[in-house]
Amino acid sequence: MQTVPRISGVLETSLYVSDLARSREFYERLCGFEVFFQDERMCAMGVPGGQVLLLFRRGATDQPAPAPGGFIPPHRGEGALHLCFAIPLGELTRWATHLRELDIPLESQLSWPQGGTSLYFRDPDNNSLEVATPGLWPNH
Repeated sequence: MQTVPRISGVLETSLYVSDLARSREFYERLCGFEVFFQDERMCAMGVPGGQVLLLFRRGATDQPAPAPGGFIPPHRGEGALHLCFAIPLGELTRWATHLRELDIPLESQLSWPQGGTSLYFRDPDNNSLEVATPGLWPNH
């Protein structure tokens, strides 16, 4: 049996949004993410740990996108998608306060059997967002 080629981690994850400017402002306010790139189709934002959050305007990725040296294949997401951000244990209370200060309703707080705690809330496109302390998964 051949060994599986290594993967270093998840580099990009994406959400599909109706109003790119509104979503960019939401994630800048909520998380302080740096904008790496933006055009009429998408916005790429830096996430700590060498990761990137891609915000795609709904419908803008239904066709291949030309790129230097090739093209980006079409893709899309439908409905309320989910994204979880890892947070340090000591930041849970600060996150709950931050959400209140931004008038973002807390949808749920969940204590996991392994010891972690998650806060769930929504972005302007009704995507389910979560921040989770260590103890949710064996690797966090």
